[in-house]
Amino acid sequence: MSELSALTLEQAAAGLRAREFSSVELTQAVLDRIGSVEPDVRAYLTVTADEALTNARAADQRLRNGGASLLCGIPGGIKDLIATRGIQTTAGSRILEGFKPPYNAFVIEQLRRDGYVLAGKCNLDEFAMGSSTENSAYQVTHNPFALDCVPGGSSGGSAAAVAAEEAFFALGTDTGGSIRQPASLCGVVGLKPTYGRVSRWGVIAMASSLDQVGPLARTVRDAAIVLGCIAGRDELDSTSTTRPVPDYLSACERGVKGLRVGVPKEYFIDGMEPAVEQAVRAAIAELVRQGAVPVEISLPHTDYALPTYYVIVPCEVSANLARFDGIRYGVPQPGETMWEAYANTRGSGFGAEVKRRIMLGTYALSAGYHDAYYVQAQKVRTLIKRDFEEAFEQVDVIACPASPSTAFPIGAKTEDPVQMYLADIFTLAIPLAGLPARAYEAASEWSHSQCRERLQVGGAQ
Repeated sequence: MSELSALTLEQAAAGLRAREFSSVELTQAVLDRIGSVEPDVRAYLTVTADEALTNARAADQRLRNGGASLLCGIPGGIKDLIATRGIQTTAGSRILEGFKPPYNAFVIEQLRRDGYVLAGKCNLDEFAMGSSTENSAYQVTHNPFALDCVPGGSSGGSAAAVAAEEAFFALGTDTGGSIRQPASLCGVVGLKPTYGRVSRWGVIAMASSLDQVGPLARTVRDAAIVLGCIAGRDELDSTSTTRPVPDYLSACERGVKGLRVGVPKEYFIDGMEPAVEQAVRAAIAELVRQGAVPVEISLPHTDYALPTYYVIVPCEVSANLARFDGIRYGVPQPGETMWEAYANTRGSGFGAEVKRRIMLGTYALSAGYHDAYYVQAQKVRTLIKRDFEEAFEQVDVIACPASPSTAFPIGAKTEDPVQMYLADIFTLAIPLAGLPARAYEAASEWSHSQCRERLQVGGAQ
């Protein structure tokens, strides 16, 4: 039954309803796959095998009763930044090692309502700060298509789990590209919803005005199924929208004939790998072949997105991470005074990138620099948002790269934070404007079947 893990979510759901296999069999196939390839990929921080099989048995009963959702009985992975009751949630940081939340995040309750099966918690850059999943305090995740390369970040574990057939879908979070960039590098679909479309309640915050939960899956239709489950109003998150949740799966049936596709000139720049531009241009050409209309547009403040992002985000990081002191939760370190205990706890619990952003944000928010940095960045953010508003008066969608490069070798950029920040140069403006975006790397060197064969060989070694 090992081939079951290679199905798409929609195919697996159809098989469950046709009684071709049970959720227990489907879940066991995924757990077997995890056992086979996880030594090479390292997508998971925690594998919840016992809970998964318990959930699968309950799902089989629901399926026998009829009327279950498409997600019922389907194993998925959850980024370890999202609270799961009674299951370790670390945010990829030593400071939360052993922390087991007493509640589920809103999105987890939504998935539980539909009867999903939790396969495990996926690796990530610490507190979602990074573009390669090398900033995790626990392990480095490898790209399933090229084990010596990164899977992207910060939701690299989620993307790798889906690509390596260790889950039919996974949840990630996107602040500046953390769903879209790893989806692109791992050859899966990643969707960052509109800000407010999905509740942030129960998600460990990095930058509250930007963070958004979204799905990673193998197909657009699979991602639509997951988004339809997790979207919706949550009274515990005042930023979540009251607008009704559309039927995303039905919307996938629409064609693109007459769709006005904006192509921003600022997104095709020197320094971008030729293979990336070729893939994006080919995707645009395919849309045109199907009846879409290309329109060249300009987003003139694009160059300011990166510096704007790296002022606003550290400021919000500085505020949000102030709560991690090792007293209420986390791993405390002793000190002779309260302040020394704080310093010891945060000094040993936080990694280098987290400390860097806390310091940058605290500096930018200080009395002498608040107006010069934070206030100015918010003004530029408004200009970036206005660029998109004006563009969408001319076009329906915008097509652009998700990453300036294909997956790069592990360790290639760890010593140069600026080079790592530049990996997100094409994804930062969209969350600053509060917009949705989808990413998919269609021109992958390896097919999923080749990836599967390669990982089986690697696992056997």
